[in-house]
Amino acid sequence: MTGGRVTLDRRAILDGVDLTVCPGEVVAIMGANGSGKSTLVRALLGLIPLSGGQTLVYGEPPAKFRDWRRIGYVPQRLAVGGGVPATVREIVASGRIARQSRLRRTGKDDRAAVTHALAAVDLGDRAGDPVQSLSGGQQQRVLIARALAGEPDVFVMDEPTAGVDAESQHLLADTLGGLVRDGRTVVLVAHELGPLEPVITRGVLVRAGRIEHDGRPPQPEGECARPGHQHVHPHAEEEDAAGGPLTDLRVNP
Repeated sequence: MTGGRVTLDRRAILDGVDLTVCPGEVVAIMGANGSGKSTLVRALLGLIPLSGGQTLVYGEPPAKFRDWRRIGYVPQRLAVGGGVPATVREIVASGRIARQSRLRRTGKDDRAAVTHALAAVDLGDRAGDPVQSLSGGQQQRVLIARALAGEPDVFVMDEPTAGVDAESQHLLADTLGGLVRDGRTVVLVAHELGPLEPVITRGVLVRAGRIEHDGRPPQPEGECARPGHQHVHPHAEEEDAAGGPLTDLRVNP
């Protein structure tokens, strides 16, 4: 995001925000309630329109980006309203939709991915249960499993530990640790880190719609330098292995 601005009822929720996320980072966006941290994450993905500046996902504006299977989004809570009750497995299996074509039925790879995702959040024994029967922390784990099932490159989590029990928080920390070992990128909103602190590689503090602190060492403008990684300017022409420059979620090569 470059110069990102979000205005609601003539009030600036975000004001001149610059944020670049690099592959393999685990970035915690922190701040008090009302600071704009959740708005920032949603604006990064184009879920909230900008009134100024721009955001890019893998080098493209969100409205033009099509390869959404590369992004796994975990909202704050699971909607479990009326209608036909869905099972835990059905909710998690919906994370595979972006990887399926209209002409392809669910296959063994899809089923294996769902089974693996359920095991990763320790809900394999609840796969056939109605999701409404689960606790809040368990429902949050279902949302994480749904994102895991899609096998994305980047996970974006909006307050995944808010209101969940300590067991679920520790399980999430273990899951994030596995994602880090697999080289995945994680961006999460958090009021406090708790058990997640050991896996966080970078902390960004939002206050009154502006970034007040960024936990990484200062770098030249636009660069994404990490230990063991080459410095690359965001406008360089190199492409990532998947075929496109990774910018602004902003994710750079």
